[in-house]
Amino acid sequence: MTRRDQALAALVATIWGFNFVVIDWGMGDVPPLLFLAVRFLAVLVPAVFLLPRPPVPWRTIVAVGTFMSLGQFGFLYVAMDAGMPPGLAGLVLQAQVVLTIGLAAVVLRERPTRPQVAGVLLGVVGLVVVGLGRGGHVPAVALLLCLSAAAMWAIGNVVSRASGARGGLSLTVWSALVVPLPLVALSLLVDGPVAVADGVAAFGWRAAFSTLYTAGLASLVGYGLFNSLLSRNPSSAVVPWILLVPPVAIGSAWALLDEVPSAGELAGGALLVLGVLVAQARWSRLSGRTRSTPGPRPRDEPAPLAPVAP
Repeated sequence: MTRRDQALAALVATIWGFNFVVIDWGMGDVPPLLFLAVRFLAVLVPAVFLLPRPPVPWRTIVAVGTFMSLGQFGFLYVAMDAGMPPGLAGLVLQAQVVLTIGLAAVVLRERPTRPQVAGVLLGVVGLVVVGLGRGGHVPAVALLLCLSAAAMWAIGNVVSRASGARGGLSLTVWSALVVPLPLVALSLLVDGPVAVADGVAAFGWRAAFSTLYTAGLASLVGYGLFNSLLSRNPSSAVVPWILLVPPVAIGSAWALLDEVPSAGELAGGALLVLGVLVAQARWSRLSGRTRSTPGPRPRDEPAPLAPVAP
C-alpha cells in the first residue's frame, strides 16, 4: 500500500469507530431493522441517480449488498438492540479481519506476508485481551449476532476484492439497492406493524442526525474508500487497518456514553494499534527488497483482479 492509501485506511477506521456511538445514540425507540432501512434509503437517494452502475455483473452488486450491507448491518443493529454495548460491538465486529484474510487465502489465493500474519496475530491477542477485560455481562444472543455480522462483512470483503471494481463509491451505492425493502419487510414481520408505525413517529432529530452520519460518512465515504482500497491492494494489506476501529469505538463510547474502559480494554486496544503497525511494516529482508522502491510486485501480493464485464 502507498502512504496515501494507508492514510485513507486510517481515516476509514476512525469514521467507522465513531459510527457505533452514533448508531446507539440515534436509534432510541426506532426498531433496529427499520432504522437501518432508513439509513440505506439515504445512501441510495439521490446518489443512485448520479453515479453510473459499477462495471461488474449484477450478481456481484447483489452479493456485495447482501453480505456487506444487509447481512453485516442487519445483524449488528439487532445485536446492539439486544444489549451489545457500542464499544464492545466495535471490538467483536473485528473478528472479520481474521475471517477475511483466511477466506482470501482460500478463495483468492492471496498469501499474506509474514509481517501481515504477525500483525493480525497481535490484533487477535488484543481482541482477546479486551474481551476478557469486559467480563460476562453481555447477553450471549447479542454476542452471537455480532459475530454473525463479522462473518457477513468478511464474505462481502472477499466478494468486493474478487470483483476488481474500480468504482468503490458506485459499488457501495448500487449494492444498497438490495437493502431497504427486505429490511422493512423483516421489521414488519419481526417487530409488527404497530411497532413500525410507532418507530416512524419516534424518528426525531437525533435519529435524523445519526442517519446522516451513518449514511453520509460511514457508508458513502467510508465504504466508498474501503472498496476502492480493496480494488487496488491485497485484502491482507487493507483489512488489518480496520483493527483501529475498536480503540476508536471504545474511546468515543468512554467520552460520550460513559462506558469506562477497563485496564484490559486499554491494553488490548494498544495491542490492536501495534498489530496494524506491524502488519503494514515494510520489511525489506522478508521480501528481498525495499517495497517503497519501484520494482515488480512480490509474489505474495497478486495484482488487482481485472473488472468483470457485465
